[in-house]
Amino acid sequence: MSSIHLSAEVAARGVDMQFDADDGETVAVLGPNGSGKSTLLSLIAGLLRPDTGRVVLGSDVVTDTSTGTFVPAHARGVASLTQRALLFPHLSVEANVAFAPRSRGVARRRARTTARTWLGAVDALELADRPPRGLSGGQAQRVAIARALAADPRVLLLDEPMAALDIDTAPAVRRLLRTVLREQRRTAVVVTHDLLDALALADTVVVVEKGSIVERGPTTEVLTAPRSAFAAKIAGVNLVAGTADSTGSLTTAWGSTVHGHGESVAGGAVAVFAPSSVAVHIEAPHASPRNVLPVTIAEMDVHGATVRLRAAKHPDGSPGIAADVTPAAVAELHLEPGMDVFFVVKSQEVTIHPASR
Repeated sequence: MSSIHLSAEVAARGVDMQFDADDGETVAVLGPNGSGKSTLLSLIAGLLRPDTGRVVLGSDVVTDTSTGTFVPAHARGVASLTQRALLFPHLSVEANVAFAPRSRGVARRRARTTARTWLGAVDALELADRPPRGLSGGQAQRVAIARALAADPRVLLLDEPMAALDIDTAPAVRRLLRTVLREQRRTAVVVTHDLLDALALADTVVVVEKGSIVERGPTTEVLTAPRSAFAAKIAGVNLVAGTADSTGSLTTAWGSTVHGHGESVAGGAVAVFAPSSVAVHIEAPHASPRNVLPVTIAEMDVHGATVRLRAAKHPDGSPGIAADVTPAAVAELHLEPGMDVFFVVKSQEVTIHPASR
């Protein structure tokens, strides 16, 4: 078994986190810079001791501050893959991949067979005799994946594995990782800022903000009905937080009301809707059923064939609402930053969900 159960606090980093991954599950970890994502990986890998807490991999307790248990990183059965391949420059590709089994005492011939098996699995067998300096970025990352898997880890930690790859190479490596994780039933934790990584690789998404996990759920659920500000941002939708009642209305902390539909919610909730569903008016319309929200345009950016208008931040500091409009609408309405307008969205375009904790 290679499940992960972690409960740990690192006071100096403002981290107090509970994290779980089932055997064979791939979990994507999303969150802004400095939120605690890398700290989570370090706690699992044994590169960081928590002030208090416990980490269990499968049935093995590898960290427990109450008993003084701390299994060192090299003995945890955890392999890490980062955006840099970090291959040994003085070893051939094959020797790089064979390094992990050799370091465990596996005989040279058997380690070589293991290395060639994994190089074949990542479509890099023809690179076996090359030195790392002769590899492209995509080739080096394929070799790094083979090296990580040749260690036969119980847990694979991936820290922005596609971030340094170009747009032509990243999709191929992403497909490779997806195949390996699915076919090998590997337990994996993927830290990423890329929506495609989460969609292609992960069964589950967790969102980390300010050192805590604020949202967790199936990938499609989190990215289509987000309940945290960061998940909404990465999914490209609007999210407005407030308190809901049984009638399908949400009231924000600053007194605005948003009408929608969805789950029966009473208490903390979020309203979610797409920027493409937002219309812009110079004067407030009175047709029903619509949400009419007075805003000040803060930013304007081109998004493909549309122009994205971003309203000023809400009074609580959360991101302002976005609206996608045509260039013709911008010209016709003479829209520009600093202008006061009304963002209008039909209530049937708004879904209301319980808020993340």
